[in-house]
Amino acid sequence: MTDFPRTPPRFSATFTPAVNAEIRRAAATGIYDIRGGGTKRHLPHFDDLLFLGASISRYPLEGYREKCATDVWLGTRFAKKPIHLDIPVTIAGMSFGALSGPAKEALGRGATAAGTSTTTGDGGMTEEERGHSKTLVYQYLPSRYGMNPDDLRRADAIEVVVGQGAKPGGGGMLLGQKISDRVANMRNLPKGIDQRSACRHPDWTGPDDLEIKIMELREITDWEKPIYVKVGGARPYYDTALAVKAGADVVVLDGMQGGTAATQDVFIEHVGMPILACIPQAVKALQDLGMHRKVQLIVSGGIRSGADVAKAMALGADAVAIGTAALIALGDNDPKWEEEYQKLGTTADAYDDWHEGRDPAGITTQDPELSKRFDPVLGGRRLKNYLKVMTLEAQTIARACGKNHLHNLEPEDLVSLTIEAAAMAGVPLAGTNWIPGRNGGGW
Repeated sequence: MTDFPRTPPRFSATFTPAVNAEIRRAAATGIYDIRGGGTKRHLPHFDDLLFLGASISRYPLEGYREKCATDVWLGTRFAKKPIHLDIPVTIAGMSFGALSGPAKEALGRGATAAGTSTTTGDGGMTEEERGHSKTLVYQYLPSRYGMNPDDLRRADAIEVVVGQGAKPGGGGMLLGQKISDRVANMRNLPKGIDQRSACRHPDWTGPDDLEIKIMELREITDWEKPIYVKVGGARPYYDTALAVKAGADVVVLDGMQGGTAATQDVFIEHVGMPILACIPQAVKALQDLGMHRKVQLIVSGGIRSGADVAKAMALGADAVAIGTAALIALGDNDPKWEEEYQKLGTTADAYDDWHEGRDPAGITTQDPELSKRFDPVLGGRRLKNYLKVMTLEAQTIARACGKNHLHNLEPEDLVSLTIEAAAMAGVPLAGTNWIPGRNGGGW
């Protein structure tokens, strides 16, 4: 037998060229890397799950003559005026500051045309967004930037943000080049100075204080508005349970695939859990409290298609929220701007430019000349089309599984392609009845 010499690996699996480049950058600058967007590492995700369509043991629905409903009620627990949406895909909070005024307008236009809601994000409410959003959720964040009781009353729901998937336990950033006169005035900040949001609310330190805060918000708004509580994907069982016990109408759960305007890269890549691992734990908490479907669950973090929507709902969510996907639908990071992205030292689809405020597409910027490039009417139309397609895709899957409402999808309709995803999602590995970590199983 010939003993062929082995060729040694060219690069270390630990000290890769990318790792080495980051070490050199840190050594040269003495500052940590900041960027926008979400995690870029490979994680178990919805692509690792498959639906079991109907055949003999299940009866499918005919798409051309049998309905599959998509509507959702949010805030039915305590609010006098719960929200009724035509579709279960909402727009996540993205601030004016992170986004341009025309981009916020486009989000409102698109969401309204599709029959769903949009969310303010940090920094307060803009007239562009309120004026074009039939249903607008006001985010109440630790920073309190732009917060005032009048805007709370003008909103249709209030989302108390405790954490975000890209940075659970940490605050966001808005670099000085995006602090324009208008942003500075809304946030009561100096123009052109880097801003870091607080990592926790200044007037409470735990669930008891959260309960008091929710009660204050209800009194300010005469108990009309649904109160959401948003948490990052870290300890979803306990965080969901505590949010429910504090009086939340809706829990918003954000996994680490969710994006952000800007934060430390080390946060984005190394803190939090994939949304696939978070949903079953949150649903279990709701079930243990007898509150599943009574307190609604909205999940976010890497939702891209109708298949993702259907899978999230099969795992027990009532609705989903999209952020990054919505910006792409508007036209951000479009390859038509590749030459200008190259000048910024990045490329289309890399999402490394969002924090710098020089977006050629005019979406993640406060530069007035760049903002003029973006047409909010066209952007809103594009978003509406995208939301329509996502909904149709989710309906197609639900009908194939024999379900006449997206909420009727269930874990039994799913299997996993990988052991990791099976363990996280709590569904069997395809071709077996084995759920890793849950039962002995077998073939």
